[in-house]
Amino acid sequence: MPSPSSSASASGSPDPYYLKGSRLNVRLNGVIGWLARHGFSLMGSAELSVRGRKSGQMQRIPVNPFTYEGTQYLVSARGHSQWVRNMRAAGGGELRVGRKVRAFTVEEIPDAGKLPLLRGYLEKWGWEVNQYFKGVTAKSTDAELEAAAADHPVFRITLTK
Repeated sequence: MPSPSSSASASGSPDPYYLKGSRLNVRLNGVIGWLARHGFSLMGSAELSVRGRKSGQMQRIPVNPFTYEGTQYLVSARGHSQWVRNMRAAGGGELRVGRKVRAFTVEEIPDAGKLPLLRGYLEKWGWEVNQYFKGVTAKSTDAELEAAAADHPVFRITLTK
């Protein structure tokens, strides 16, 4: 069976890496999102709202914002997910914890700039997300992290309010 990163699209080109969540993961994400909506952040988690590129409706998902050298980032551990595709189209969204809502715009980080961000993200969140990085951890070599960079989109957040 092909891995998620090696499956081919109808055009024959490889699809970008994406690891769909299991039923348990989807259910847990629902609980974590509910907690964030009601003011309970788990180790810095928040609920991301981003406008759907097809539906136009706000889509919600729990995320782990990551701060590196004073700047906040969003890293997609599961790869090129729907929220990533929506974020690229929308150019920003909102992070919510309880009544605190922070609107933001994003800039996607090129693969060449991701190395310190991915290492730092895995140092903080690896206990939760290592399973999505195909054996790459915070202790992996620079070359291993660079090889994984294309599979994990990273966005720099700039708050707008």
